Amino acid sequence: MTQAEAPRTPSRAEVTQGRILDAAFAEFSTHGVAGARVDRIAKTAGCNKNLIYIYFGSKEGLFDAVMTQRLKLVYEDHPLTPENLPEYAGKTFDFAMQNPDVIKLLAWSKLDPTVQPPEHREHSVMKKVAMLRAAQRDGALTDAYDPEFLITLVMSLATAWVPAFPYGTSGVSKKKLREQIVRAVAAVVAAASPADSGEHAKHGVN
Repeated sequence: MTQAEAPRTPSRAEVTQGRILDAAFAEFSTHGVAGARVDRIAKTAGCNKNLIYIYFGSKEGLFDAVMTQRLKLVYEDHPLTPENLPEYAGKTFDFAMQNPDVIKLLAWSKLDPTVQPPEHREHSVMKKVAMLRAAQRDGALTDAYDPEFLITLVMSLATAWVPAFPYGTSGVSKKKLREQIVRAVAAVVAAASPADSGEHAKHGVN
C-alpha cells in the first residue's frame, strides 16, 4: 500500500499571487474595473505594484484572473445537465446568497464596456446552451423556449435577490425564495412545447 503524497508547498510567488487575487477581488467587487486602483491592491496584498504587472500584465488582465478564479467555483461545484435545471437553479441561488461579491463582480463586468468577458465564461455558457438544445432535439426537454432564454431565465431568477441587483424584493425568507425559484423553474421545464400545444388543439385535446 503506497502512502499518499504529501501536499505540495506553494511557492513564494504563488503565495504572493494568491494575496494579490484576494486583494483585487475585494477592490474590483467594490469599485469595478474603472474605479479600482492598482496602488490600493498592492498595498492590501503587501507587495510591490510592479509585481502585479509582472504576474498579470495589466489591471484588465488581473480582473480577468480574478473572474476566472472565482467563477471556477461555480462551474466545478454546480454542473448543469438538462435533467437538473430546477436543482441547478436552487444551488445557484445558494451560491449567490453566500457569495454576493462574486455576483457583484459579474455585474461590474457587464457595466464596463472596456472589459472583455473571460473566454472560459463564454465557453461555459455556450456549452450549457448546446446541452439544452441537444436535449430539446432528443425530446428530453421542452422546446417551448429557446435554450438561450432558458439559461438566462434560470440565472436571472437565481441571482435576482443579491444586493447588486435592484429588483429583488425584501420580506421573503431565503428558504421560501429558494423553494419558489426551484418550483418556478420546474414549471417552466414541464411546459408543453408549442408544437405539442398545436397538436392538442388540432385533435381537441385540452
